[in-house]
Amino acid sequence: MSLNSFIQAMPKIELHVHMEGSIRPETLLKLAKRHGIEVPANDVEGLRRWYTFTDFDHFIEIYRVISRCLRTYEDIETITREFLIGQAEQNIRYSEVTYTAFSQFYASRLSFKGQLAAINRARAWAAKELNTHISLIIDIPRIIPTVAGRLVARWAISGMGNGVSALGLGGPEVGNPPERYKAAFARAWKAGLPSVPHAGETVGPQSIWGALNTLHAVRIGHGVRCLEDPALVEELRRRQIPLEVCPTSNVCLKVVPDFASHPLPKLLEEGLYVTLNSDDPPMFNTTLTEEYQKSAEVFGFDVNTIETLVFNALHASFLPDARKETMEREMREEFVRLRTEHLKK
Repeated sequence: MSLNSFIQAMPKIELHVHMEGSIRPETLLKLAKRHGIEVPANDVEGLRRWYTFTDFDHFIEIYRVISRCLRTYEDIETITREFLIGQAEQNIRYSEVTYTAFSQFYASRLSFKGQLAAINRARAWAAKELNTHISLIIDIPRIIPTVAGRLVARWAISGMGNGVSALGLGGPEVGNPPERYKAAFARAWKAGLPSVPHAGETVGPQSIWGALNTLHAVRIGHGVRCLEDPALVEELRRRQIPLEVCPTSNVCLKVVPDFASHPLPKLLEEGLYVTLNSDDPPMFNTTLTEEYQKSAEVFGFDVNTIETLVFNALHASFLPDARKETMEREMREEFVRLRTEHLKK
């Protein structure tokens, strides 16, 4: 068995992937036709060409078209089911999925309660039929007023124990520091809901410091620019704060010039806690499987490093300890079998 085949077959965990950013062009076209909404192409191939990332403005344009096409609770259930099918196809056993409920509330007046119910219908179906599971990180888009951020925090708290595992912070970092949403995250922290903000992607170490010191972050979305500040590296290493690293996303958003320049090996060399993720896979023309495959090819990662990254993600997840132990036992048995086949190549 080749290393690529090993990675394809191995069980996986994903901690940084956006529901709306995972909508396939085929699904978007179906939703557009369902609601009579004009999109930039009227066939899948044309839409796929448009869908592929070019620059940040284009990235935002895609998200706006997606928001216009999500008009009903049925639409939310549809995209969740199709997302889960895609995860199951990669043998991703569990995902913590970032979902921006405020966008659908703002664009189509869909209540959070109704959105969560739709996602949970798909979630229950996938657990039974596909053996893949998710929980939600309800995120605050950085561009909304602080009062709206507090509303999102209340929504996320209301979903605790019903599919919601954390409160996130997404959207453009530049000009939108984490400190702006201090009150929202303080509310979540008081309720016992973990904080998982994006930081250290398009803004440097100060964004990560703000996430840690002001938002009580227990994991950092991206965080790759921590290397610019040795004191921050030491703090992250000391506390073993997991970083949700998304290499292809960083290339597309010009955080780094190309995959080979990505600091992933340096992050590991520094003893930081690293997980590997896909972010917005169809937009960036990647999958979690491909992130592992490209990392193995470009950085020379062996089976041991790959397996470590997988279990880093499991251990950094918000699953209950007993569930983690069961999953780890099952997954390690699979890795033993796959290693045996890999050695026969």
